[in-house]
Amino acid sequence: MSTPTTLKYGFRIRTRHGLLVESLSIHGRDEADAERKLRQMYQHCQILECVILQSGQRADMLSFEDLISIIAK
Repeated sequence: MSTPTTLKYGFRIRTRHGLLVESLSIHGRDEADAERKLRQMYQHCQILECVILQSGQRADMLSFEDLISIIAK
């Protein structure tokens, strides 16, 4: 039996109190799973950005070319 593959998602959010939180990394089977986990920790937050992170990289370490390649997928 194979183990479900998880991806790492990078989030940038605004909390319900207006604080900006950048570079949150959350593993999930898909974006919806990662978002569900995020909303368990930060209820009523506003998601400003969500990107799939490459292994070993943080959201603020992605180059412009990396972002374009992720968006183009």
